[in-house]
Amino acid sequence: MFHLQLIPLVQAIGYPGLFAVVFLESGVFFGFFLPGSSMLFTAGLLATKGFFDPWLLIFLMWLAAVLGDNVGYWFGNKVGIRLFLRPDSRFFKHEYLERAKDFYDRHGARTIVLARFVPIVRTFVPIVAGVVKMRYGAFLVYNLIGALAWAAGVTFLGYYLGEKLPFVQTYLTPIVLAIIVVTSLPLLWEFRSSEK
Repeated sequence: MFHLQLIPLVQAIGYPGLFAVVFLESGVFFGFFLPGSSMLFTAGLLATKGFFDPWLLIFLMWLAAVLGDNVGYWFGNKVGIRLFLRPDSRFFKHEYLERAKDFYDRHGARTIVLARFVPIVRTFVPIVAGVVKMRYGAFLVYNLIGALAWAAGVTFLGYYLGEKLPFVQTYLTPIVLAIIVVTSLPLLWEFRSSEK
């Protein structure tokens, strides 16, 4: 089962691996496929079992998200325009970048916060912000808020539920699937709105 594989994976990669996953998924264009939200929740849950220090974990996940978004922004600012000209490949789909740009165009600066909760889009939005030359000060503020809400929030949710509901680990697969569905709702809403 998925949860039986995710728990040992998170334990095996530890702090450095989790930091790398969140960093890459937050703004490095080839990191879009990484399971950030489910790993954050699982790590928070494992913190209740003493595998991670919860406050160090929350801080590191927040820091990784902030730094990843910054790398994405500066990459987009300096060379990202070339991504719009790049053809599709096995790991890069032009559609992902267009989706992120559309999301950004619709929601403006608050996209930096909202996109955190949308798989795939969260990787490309900081790049698009850099490409469109969003004012860095505004980007940084929204980046700090978004990272706190997503990386720290999802990790804390796993920790909190693990503390309050000791049996929650039994239902990890449905919880992770629910996180994926819930974090995808803004994107689905956007698709539905754009079809009208």
